[in-house]
Formats: sequence, C-alpha cells, structure tokens
Amino acid sequence: MLQIKNLTITHRKDLRVILDKFNMALNAGDKAVIIGEEGNGKSTLMKWIYDPELADSYTECDGERIANGEVMGYLPQELPEPDKDKTLYEYFSEAQLFYDKNPKELSGMAMDFNVPGDFFYSDQKMGSLSGGEKVKAQLMRMLMDNPTVLLLDEPSNDIDISTLELLEKLIREWKHIVLFISHDETLIENTANVIIHIEQIIRKTKSRYTIVRDNYKNYIERRARDYERQEQQAINDRKEKKRRDEKLARVYNSVDNALSNISKGSRDSIAKNLKDKMHSVKAMEKRFEREDANMTEMPEQEEAIFFNLGNKNSKIPAGKTVVEYKLDELRTPDNTNVLAKDIFLRVRGPEKICIVGTNGTGKTTLLKKIAEELLARKDIKAQYMPQNYEELLDLDVSPVEFLDDTGDKTVRTHIRMALGALKYTTDEMNHPIRELSGGQKAKVLLLKMSLSDANVLILDEPTRNFSPLSGPVIRKVLSSFPGAVISVSHDRKYIEEVCTKTYTLSERGLEEIPS
Repeated sequence: MLQIKNLTITHRKDLRVILDKFNMALNAGDKAVIIGEEGNGKSTLMKWIYDPELADSYTECDGERIANGEVMGYLPQELPEPDKDKTLYEYFSEAQLFYDKNPKELSGMAMDFNVPGDFFYSDQKMGSLSGGEKVKAQLMRMLMDNPTVLLLDEPSNDIDISTLELLEKLIREWKHIVLFISHDETLIENTANVIIHIEQIIRKTKSRYTIVRDNYKNYIERRARDYERQEQQAINDRKEKKRRDEKLARVYNSVDNALSNISKGSRDSIAKNLKDKMHSVKAMEKRFEREDANMTEMPEQEEAIFFNLGNKNSKIPAGKTVVEYKLDELRTPDNTNVLAKDIFLRVRGPEKICIVGTNGTGKTTLLKKIAEELLARKDIKAQYMPQNYEELLDLDVSPVEFLDDTGDKTVRTHIRMALGALKYTTDEMNHPIRELSGGQKAKVLLLKMSLSDANVLILDEPTRNFSPLSGPVIRKVLSSFPGAVISVSHDRKYIEEVCTKTYTLSERGLEEIPS
C-alpha cells in the first residue's frame, strides 16, 4: 500500500500553496492518473512521493508518506543532467539487478521495446538518444529492479505508437500500484481506474483536489454534469431569494408605513396588531438569513486555458504550394549514419501535416532541417516549436521579458493579459522560465506564435506537455489555424482531430498513410 497523509506543499518563492492537506491511499491493482493544469504541482507531488529531497529546493513540504515494503520505480519527466553523459552500458549497469538478468531476459525486453539486442551494452551517450529512446531506456532500467510501485511522470512523451501500446499493456496488466501523469488522453482512457484531479481555483489562490475511483471518461462527463446541475441550482436559489426578499421588503415597508401613520387617538388594538406583524416579519427575516447560509453555492472549477492562433495575415489559399521540401539523405546529427533517403514533402494551402515513425528514425532531425529552410524564407512567416524548448527559450528571463524586449508598457500589459488567459499567476509571469513546468514553457512558445503573424507552424510534439484538460483546447486551436502546420506527433487524438495528412518516416523516406 502507498499512503499519503496530510501533505501540504508550498512554493518557497511566492508562498503559494500548491497542495493543501492532501490524503491518498493506493493499493495493488490501482492505476491512478494525476491530472490538472500546467503548474499545478503534479510533477512536484510525484517527486516528493519518490524522494522528498527532489522537491526540497523550491518547495516546503509537510506530510507523511507510508510505503512499507514497497519498492519505488520512478520515471522523471526529463532525463536528469548527470545521466546524459553516461553511455547506455554505464546507465544500465547502475540498475541494482542488471547483472542478475540473463541474456534471454534482456533479449526479450529489447524485443518488447523495439530496440537492438545490444542496446544495453552500447557506448552511445544517453544524451544523444532521441526523445523516445530516452524514455524507453529509463523505463527498461526501472523495470530491471522489479519495483512494486511505478511512478511515471509523462511516460508517453515522445514514444512511438507501438511503444505507447506496450506502455498501455504494461500499466493495465501491472499487478501492483501505478501512479502516473500523462497528457495522452487515449492512454488515460485505456488504463486509469483512479483519477486524482489537482486544481488551483479562485484565480490560483486556493488549492483543491478530487480523488475518484472511476475511469477518465466517466469522471469528466460526471464532473461536467455535476457542475452544470450545481450551477443551475445556485442560479435558481438566487432567483428565489431575490423574489422572496422583494416580497418580504414590500410587507416590511407596508407594516412600517402603517405604524408610522397611526394617530395618537387610534385604538391600542390596531397598534398592537401592527407591532405583532412587524415582529413576525423580523422573525421571518432571521429565518431567511439562516436558510441563505445553506443556499447552494456557485460551483468553482479551474477554467480551461484560452488563446487565439492566427489572424487575417495567417490565411493561406487552398491551392497555394507552401512547401516543396527535398532531401537526398537524412543523416544523424553527428553525420555518421544515414537514416533515410529520397525525402520529399509537399504542403499545399492550410494543410495540417503530421510525421510519425518509430523512435530513432530521425523525425526530430528532419523537422529541424525543414524549420531551418522555412524560417529563412521571406515569402512565408514561419514559427518553430522544438521538442526541446530550451533550444529557443532563455531560461534566465521571465516569460514577460522573453515575449517582449521593447519595455513598452502597453505591449507588456497585452502580454500579461495573454499570459493570464493561459493561467499564469502574476508571480509566475515574473519567475525565471527555468522555474516553470514543461507545460508552462510550452505555453510561452505558443504565445510567441500567437503574437506573431505566422502562417506556417513547425511543431515537434506540440501536445507533449499539456494536461488532458488543456489538450482539447490546443487541438481545436491548431485545427482552426488558417495557415499550414507541419508537425511530429504520436498523440493519437491530435493526429485524428487536427491532421489532414499523415506521413510515416522510414529509411525509404516519407510515405503517406491513406486516410
């Protein structure tokens, strides 16, 4: 059993309470997903559960973790810096039970994860692997030590669809405890039986959490119904209160007016009767006040992010050829190996292109080359979102400073309003970008695109760090973007809802997948 008691997490810098008196108990067979908007503390909670010291540098945590007899396995959202310089052999040899695995077991694991049989003994540096290969390596090393609790922070990031399906199977069939964070709604729908929803409500001034033992679809649908029902009941209660208060006020004014106009010669019985009526009115008023204390409250929930992408300058005519990209050979970044040959990609009008393929085939490398060519062109306005946000972000400046270097007050006010619509607090707008979550960093790049006149977007895994609650908003905005989109993604809902054409990258080049 994994149990958390009365955990409160407070951000050291702005003293914001990220999680308040959090209690949770998970047992064997539980597949629990943590959902919530970016920056709500999901990864921080995961770090604290695995090792409280991982969250100590930027938060104060007070609570109790009970995990008697459990063996923790942790997959962080990003590969730790010290591991990037290790060879694959050095990395795997640090697993406690690596040398207890026989060749047949290692070969079976390599086959399951679709990596070469000698993957575990390679001299290749971990940092040189593709995003998906890094995730695979971390998962395999974690599983070697036979954990009973899997703590997975965005395990679906960057892995190809076949590995996603393997991950789904792993989570579904795991006999012990799984606690994971994921942006992939399909993965969540197919695996989770416990939903842990962390929210920051009332403009991020109050932390709230909900734990429900149900599947994701049921939870989201019931949450929407409950919110709508409570909101309608609260509206009805307030209408009834207004009608009742107006009637009470009329009675009060009538009695008060009658009392004021009683002449001295009037009979005492009339005055007594009016005074009794006034007493009843005041008693009724106090009873109404007590009833109002139990009136249905207006429901509070964290609102979805909001932003626009594209304007009248972003529109591309349907018949216009935007891109005709040719590449004889696609090589690895170090130029040692040929990954693919005879690559050709044509994009017309506002097409939404997605490139898929197994990990290590060079999708990110190809997209970078396409971005280099398109960013240099003068006849289009392209914007690029890399898989590694740090390629474009200055981590030492704030989001406001990154998005505007003019210092103009009006421009900065507009940027702050836009960041607010993306659920940044005032403090977060002024934090160095390096202190933000992966999803918040992604929002900075999306907002940069939103503030531009771009008509071509080049996106490497655009939904990889957005919560399943933000995902539908991102997909809707990209689908309605009036320009062209060239992307790499393994997000199945993104491919289905946004992309008009999908290509597979292999050693033979790009091949369109029939729709």
